Amino acid sequence: MDNFKFCSPTEFIFGRGVEKSTGEALKRYGAGKVMIVYGSDRIKRDGLLAEVTASLDKEGIAWTEFGGISPNPTAASVYAGIGKAVEEGVDFLLAIGGGSPIDAAKAIALGAVYSGDFWDFYGGGETPVAALPVGVVLTIPAAGSEGSGNSVITNEATHQKISVRYPTMLRPRFAIMNPELTYSLPFFQTACGVVDMMAHIFERYFSPTTGTQLVDAYSEAILRDIMDQALSVKLDGNNYDARADIMWAGTLAHNGLCGVGKVEDWASHRIEHELSAFYDVAHGAGLAVIIPAWMKFCAELNPDKLWRFAINVMSVDPAGKSTDQIIEEGIEELKYFYHDLGLTTNLRELIGKEPDIDMLVKSLHRNMGDTLGAYVPLSMDDCRKIYQLALEG
Repeated sequence: MDNFKFCSPTEFIFGRGVEKSTGEALKRYGAGKVMIVYGSDRIKRDGLLAEVTASLDKEGIAWTEFGGISPNPTAASVYAGIGKAVEEGVDFLLAIGGGSPIDAAKAIALGAVYSGDFWDFYGGGETPVAALPVGVVLTIPAAGSEGSGNSVITNEATHQKISVRYPTMLRPRFAIMNPELTYSLPFFQTACGVVDMMAHIFERYFSPTTGTQLVDAYSEAILRDIMDQALSVKLDGNNYDARADIMWAGTLAHNGLCGVGKVEDWASHRIEHELSAFYDVAHGAGLAVIIPAWMKFCAELNPDKLWRFAINVMSVDPAGKSTDQIIEEGIEELKYFYHDLGLTTNLRELIGKEPDIDMLVKSLHRNMGDTLGAYVPLSMDDCRKIYQLALEG
């Protein structure tokens, strides 16, 4: 295990009805005027926005709205949000929703106190020195952004989907988490969220760092539970305990706990980001295509963790099988799980046409340079082969 620093100061307020305490949390963290950042009008139709704003009114906290954040949040929406935050003089951002509003709120938090272009932090190599505080009311468990210092924004003008990681600056001050708020989610959104949170663990689990038995063991336990509970939710969308496990697992997957003392990988995410940027697919759906292809490519070059994953997570019986057979069966079992969720593992089927792999690799090279990843360092030619493997499904 490598040396590490781990600080996760977010206050998690979890359980039935906790959204009613949003105003109390904001007051506790010194909010004076809040901008509520959200995606669709679903939070208005189901009464959540009214419930949250009533709690703000009760505490005497001024507020304004900024809605319409799309999946794969765009730079255009961030620019608009920064403009409104500055014009309204807000001192706190409250994201209601899933990873997209949260990531957008974080980008707005950076840009609202910066004299330049917020994209400098995502694509230009600048490092921020300040940000407005962010709070969260979580309705879609997936990205884990409610407990991380990460943010991912798509620049639609340049077809770049870029992530930043500022854990000491962008971790939300608090996250309100009521599993009941996820009951009405279409199962497709739940499925994509499950794939995303599993991928957040994979990016840390598949590491060249040795001596990480404890971290690996609890990572495997979280992965197994996510898979079990996802199928429970498929059978009964109002299963509170299953929804609660999935919601909390999404946080644990991405708050850094599963990566302490380890070199992380992140190749699969970066390869998938090109699909989201150019073909506007759901991030989790894209990961369901890329991850098995990445595993298949890496199996010959570094089988160690893939062998363990197959046995300890996918429950492959190793008796009488070679390492290659165990790994292959583990990858197939993962693909079967994705299929059970209603997701495809075939790139062509995902985007509905023949992908332009040359374009994807060229953009990946522009964004990431000559190599990426750590479990198996990948050249751009390697990434091309992974896209091609993804065509096999």
